[in-house]
Amino acid sequence: MNYKISFGTDGWRAIIAQDFTCENVARVTEAVALWLKSQTNKAPSVVIGHDCRFGGPLFLQTAINVFRAHGIKVHVADAIVSTPMVSLATLRLKADLGIVLTASHNPPSYNGYKIKGAYGGPLAPEQVKQIEACIPDVCSVPYAHPAKQNLEMHDLQSMYIQHLQASFDLQAIKSSGLRFAYDAMYGAGMGVMQELFPEIPRLHSTHNPGFDGQAPEPIHKNLLEFSRFIAAEQTIACGLATDGDADRIGLYNAKGVFIDSHHIILLLIHYLVKYKGMHGKVVTAFSTTSRIKTICEHYGLDLEIVKIGFKYICAIMVTEDVLLGGEESGGIAIKGHIPERDGIWMGLTIWEFMAKSKKSLDDLIQEVYAITGPFHFDRLDLHITEEQKTKVLKACENNAYTSFGTYKVSHCDNLDGYKFFINSSTWIMIRASGTEPILRIYAEGQNVNEVNAMLEAAKQTVIQ
Repeated sequence: MNYKISFGTDGWRAIIAQDFTCENVARVTEAVALWLKSQTNKAPSVVIGHDCRFGGPLFLQTAINVFRAHGIKVHVADAIVSTPMVSLATLRLKADLGIVLTASHNPPSYNGYKIKGAYGGPLAPEQVKQIEACIPDVCSVPYAHPAKQNLEMHDLQSMYIQHLQASFDLQAIKSSGLRFAYDAMYGAGMGVMQELFPEIPRLHSTHNPGFDGQAPEPIHKNLLEFSRFIAAEQTIACGLATDGDADRIGLYNAKGVFIDSHHIILLLIHYLVKYKGMHGKVVTAFSTTSRIKTICEHYGLDLEIVKIGFKYICAIMVTEDVLLGGEESGGIAIKGHIPERDGIWMGLTIWEFMAKSKKSLDDLIQEVYAITGPFHFDRLDLHITEEQKTKVLKACENNAYTSFGTYKVSHCDNLDGYKFFINSSTWIMIRASGTEPILRIYAEGQNVNEVNAMLEAAKQTVIQ
């Protein structure tokens, strides 16, 4: 029986050479090709590229061969690219779809397959389901030998850099007197930042498909070297990190303290509304801070909370006037760019905010706290068996958890996972990962000690 290919919160991901093989890439690509041809009367086209992961060129060529065998015009990135580069190019080149061969922030043993819509963001969930439903057991066309036509090469990095240069006051950032730093995590953002900011310290900005054995996810435990570097230097105002395909952001203050995505989202809303006079709806994922509601009420902005997965945010961004869309994992998009997560874009927005306001990151966070009050958030990833995971989720479904240690549950929201509210702004959430065999426990509270205690209480409760 053939391996069943399933798309998670953001594409299909699997372990290289185990399930992520040329054969399975060809099967997925044929489904995409057949679906695409069924959707249009004109000759369709796609943009395709790969990030820094192992096997990228081989899997890219496999997908190209299948698309061309089906008569689809292929715009190919001429070098390693980030996900935002492919999304932007899909829009700019007026292609029907974009394909990125990436497993984003997953461990080095994984690769993956993301599909982007013509508007430059994740393909709508219902369309992804249609593609998934028509994946063949065996690809019907030869994929080891390339067809001879329908291929164009493009410099997607230059296209992206020109878009950045037209959208940001880079000179204000460079002449601000502030010193910045960047950690590429061996990911696809390295080339852009090297070209734009050759003078700043850049860590892990060489080609390393094994990512030094670490998942390129921009969370603090994966960025300890960057944190220590910033703290030791004592002259760096802000450090930016991006993940493997550069669509997620990690941020550090001048002391090397990690600034999570919840604070980044609040900072961006504050900057865009108060300092730039912009407005629009805010769309956030179910696992983000309750303080977003507070700042939206303060500025008179509509707020919509959606399921986890940027595709749900994107679906609203392409049809409504959205100021910001963001999720807990560090994927954020703002008005004026494509409806796509972009770690570099968000980082430069924060750097521009600091440069133009002439304020430190900590000072800007205090401005936000004056509106929302201080808070802390953290997440615990439990690597447990499928049997244990099923047991915990069943208990959540049956309302079995009425307290976690001394933390009494007032009510539960189950939009996507299970968010157990202790009070209106303090909560514990349990959810299975959509891309990895992990059970995630989230917590938001007043301070780090409270959050750590909540996470430990939740862990002890669920593993009993």
